[in-house]
Order: sequence, then C-alpha cells, then structure tokens
Amino acid sequence: MNPSGPTWKPSELPPSGGRLRAEDVDALPDSAFAFPNARKEPMTDPSHVRNALARFNQVLGVSDADRDLAFANIRRAAEHFGVVLSETDWHQLKTAKPGHG
Repeated sequence: MNPSGPTWKPSELPPSGGRLRAEDVDALPDSAFAFPNARKEPMTDPSHVRNALARFNQVLGVSDADRDLAFANIRRAAEHFGVVLSETDWHQLKTAKPGHG
C-alpha cells in the first residue's frame, strides 16, 4: 500500500446521466481518479468505481507503486459509495491476456 495512503476524495459533478463527458473528466481534480498521476479511471459514482476495478489491469505505463495507490483509492471510493470488494490486494485481480477470455 502507498505509505502516504489513498488520495481519492469525492468530487461534485453536474448531472450527466451517469456518463462522464470529456469536459467533466478534464475538470476533475487528480484526487477523483484511481490513478491520479496518470489521471486514469475517474471514480465519481458506484458505477465508475466498479469500472475502475474492472479496467485496473488495462491501465498501461504505470508502476507497481501507482497500482498500490490506485487500489487504495478504489477501496476508499468503494467504501464511500457502498461498493463491496472481494479483493483485498490488486494482485488478486485477474490479468487480462489477449486471446484468453
């Protein structure tokens, strides 16, 4: 886990029917993302938390430290939005492999 802890904080967005427009994402602070340094996987509601978890292994060009932070952020957002996670560590997530699944 990241020694300084998760950085995720809830962010207010104008209603957009659950879908984030590009301008909405651009306006979000880094603290709204699972991967704040890469600004990947915004988490503004339960659906986006589940999406960040599902796409976790699809985020490329990030370090293991970035993944540690991202998973801590996902856990914090999941707790905030009432999303139940069965995983306790990002290493438990399935790794997507082309042609396998």
